[in-house]
Amino acid sequence: MQSTHLLLEEPIRMASILEPSKPSFFPAMTKIVGTLGPKSRSVEVISACLKAGMSVARFDFSWGDVEYHQETLENLKAAIKSTKKLCAVMLDTVGPELQVVNKSEKAISLEADGYVILTPDQEQEASSELLPINFSGLSKASNILLRTMLIAVKPGDTIFIGQYLFTGSETTSVWLEVSELKGEDVVCMIKNTATLAGSLFTLHVSQIHINLPTLTEADKNAIGTWGVRNKIDFLSLSYTRHAEDVRQAREFLSKLGDLYQTQIFAKIESIEGLTHFDEILQEADGIILSRGNLGIDLPPEKVFLFQKAAVYKCNVAGKPAVITRVVDSMTDNLRPTRAEATDVANAILDGSDAILLGAETLRGLYPVETISTVGRICYEAEKVFNQDLYFKKTVKYVGEPMTHLESIASSAVRAAIKVKASIIICFTSSGRAARLIAKYRPTMPVLSVVIPRLKTNQLRWSFSGAFEARQSLIVRGLFPMLADPRHPAESTGASNESVLKVALDHGKASGLIKSHDRVVVCQKVGDASVVKIIELED
Repeated sequence: MQSTHLLLEEPIRMASILEPSKPSFFPAMTKIVGTLGPKSRSVEVISACLKAGMSVARFDFSWGDVEYHQETLENLKAAIKSTKKLCAVMLDTVGPELQVVNKSEKAISLEADGYVILTPDQEQEASSELLPINFSGLSKASNILLRTMLIAVKPGDTIFIGQYLFTGSETTSVWLEVSELKGEDVVCMIKNTATLAGSLFTLHVSQIHINLPTLTEADKNAIGTWGVRNKIDFLSLSYTRHAEDVRQAREFLSKLGDLYQTQIFAKIESIEGLTHFDEILQEADGIILSRGNLGIDLPPEKVFLFQKAAVYKCNVAGKPAVITRVVDSMTDNLRPTRAEATDVANAILDGSDAILLGAETLRGLYPVETISTVGRICYEAEKVFNQDLYFKKTVKYVGEPMTHLESIASSAVRAAIKVKASIIICFTSSGRAARLIAKYRPTMPVLSVVIPRLKTNQLRWSFSGAFEARQSLIVRGLFPMLADPRHPAESTGASNESVLKVALDHGKASGLIKSHDRVVVCQKVGDASVVKIIELED
């Protein structure tokens, strides 16, 4: 009987429940992005995070200065060197984030059914009656409409203020309802009792257009200094609302030396970004579904629909989909809730490429355990993923005639499944061929052997390849390896064989393959792309 869902049939599912989880060299095909911060910035903890399965380190510039993040990154480099595990770097911008400014850092108590005023006057002292914010347009009434987006609040609108991005808990957050507008001030009724502690609180207004640039001057400064110095692999573009936001960010990166290679992941956090999702996906290199903010903008019953639709669109476009806010409770607890564990598994069954951990690793008490737990859940979900149905749907969506590269990629995956190969090895220069193979979600790992290319800026020679290798670390099922630059992609059969031998030795050392296993190899020989099947000898 053919299953119509992205799960295998009932007897197989039941059997998988009874099997104990087995440790492996790669905890899961799904990638884990960990946010480094106060609880996860020492060499020891970062090393443990890498061993647990973290493949991308996220640096959140909504807090901390350049020096602080540089110190953390130096520790990451030391951890990579000691563990011999590759890790990519993601810079997360602040974007047009609205914030409450609490200069005194004194705790602010807000009582349900009371009233509080939001004011753009940042010189005022924050208190239980008055909260200064960093935006002056909240109360500016206007008849301008941006599709369904208004540019000013009105009585009855909902405003969320809190530290959920930092603590992972909504208990330190407050919901407000707009009562009336007084000049530039907004008077709000407090809907729940809460205590706000710290210097900055995120403020989110549902379905309101914020007339601020997506890439702020502070973001440009961080990218132009820290980003350039450290050759960041990914830019997480917070509050992406239009495709033009991505184009402007790419134009900015193109003027910053090696950062023209940096991939841009559009972070969808609002109704406005959701409305323009298709155009944004076309321009971006990947998508991050920021479910924290989206969960405020959308009714709770609609969040899962958006997730499934967005992930599906990313899958068929062959672009990575990253899910956030999955195990918030692990910020303070050693185990996730049952709902959270199920949520992680469902994200994998939906087709997500990576799970992004925020507060759980940034300030959480158990960063290593969180990465390990999420990795194990992903691994179990992958075992029951209906790859056969997924493959057929993807091929049908691509249609005919296929492009040459798409045909080679799908053929490699089909062959690997038919012969029960242990691994697929793909030789690539740009990484595109390997990403296309991963698009078809093979059940076995794809070893992406990146062949460096010689390039020049007319002043000096250098090799490309490092960016391409690290950028594979956010794609589900892809595991990169940088080849010897003396062996170009279009080399003779003999030298390709020597690179293949190195790749096979790497696979054996990693525990991915053993004697008598079958391996599917996708490589370029001269002008032709070849898919071949080899069986390992003793």
